[in-house]
Amino acid sequence: MENNAHAMSHHQPAHPSLGRVHSLMTLTATLVSTSFVVGKAIADGLDPAVLTLVRFALAALLFGPYVGRRHGFKVPSWRALGGYATISAALVAFFWCMFASLRFTSALNTSALFTLVPGISGVYGAVLLRERLGLHRLLALFFGMVGALWVIFRGDLHLLFALAFNRGDLLFLAGCFAMAFYTPLVKLFYRGEPMAVMTFWVLVTGCGWLLLLSIPRLPAIAWLAVAPLVWAGIAYLAVFCTVITFFLTHFSTPILGSTRVMAYSYLYPGLVLVLDWLLGRELPPLMTLPGVFIVLLATVVLQRGAGEVRPVTD
Repeated sequence: MENNAHAMSHHQPAHPSLGRVHSLMTLTATLVSTSFVVGKAIADGLDPAVLTLVRFALAALLFGPYVGRRHGFKVPSWRALGGYATISAALVAFFWCMFASLRFTSALNTSALFTLVPGISGVYGAVLLRERLGLHRLLALFFGMVGALWVIFRGDLHLLFALAFNRGDLLFLAGCFAMAFYTPLVKLFYRGEPMAVMTFWVLVTGCGWLLLLSIPRLPAIAWLAVAPLVWAGIAYLAVFCTVITFFLTHFSTPILGSTRVMAYSYLYPGLVLVLDWLLGRELPPLMTLPGVFIVLLATVVLQRGAGEVRPVTD
């Protein structure tokens, strides 16, 4: 949701502190990183589609009063609704893959694979929107891929050459290819409406997709038997990893630019490592750490490359 900075720019302070903005984006990256850990903890509690449906529905209910009070409720045209539904399809595919994959792989592996999304998104943007990737984005894609593969294979070249992805890694990789469509699709379908309005209708149409996926499973779910931890996890994801990160990201994007904001996703593997350590979990082998540092290097590359992506002129 780091696009269309102009839609939120009139809400920004005239001279915000750059250090404050970077601090807010570090907080955002930390919150998003916790989603991998929380998702891992609750992945077995509900069917992936049902779990995502509850998360989207709760987030939409939280967004609804804000959108209604600030912008009023107006049902979008069929064309606009089709655009929102296309965007939400990418999100639904990603989150379904995320919760399904976390049954078979680790939060660290998924956070490492997610670092591929900005680069893949840049490739999609070049095809759909005729944007130039720029040298810095290409370098970030390369280093992000190297770092992610290093983390996945724990620095073991034998596993790398054998392409020993587990089932969860492959599922999440498919989700990353879906998620990478999000940024280009938002740019493609954005028509100048407030981003909060677009986000609300993306969540609503996402609920529609998820309801279609979940209908066969809903009658069989023993709702009262769902563990309180699962409900708490879903509420946390909806409030902190959806609503709060939305506002923090849209406060920061007009000041830093979408490329610098996107670069913060490269902090996820390192932050997940810290979160696992704080929770007393066993840390991965030391040979994993170089991959984390390579991913952090990709963050620096993308920060320096802000503004490199530009439309091709005819």
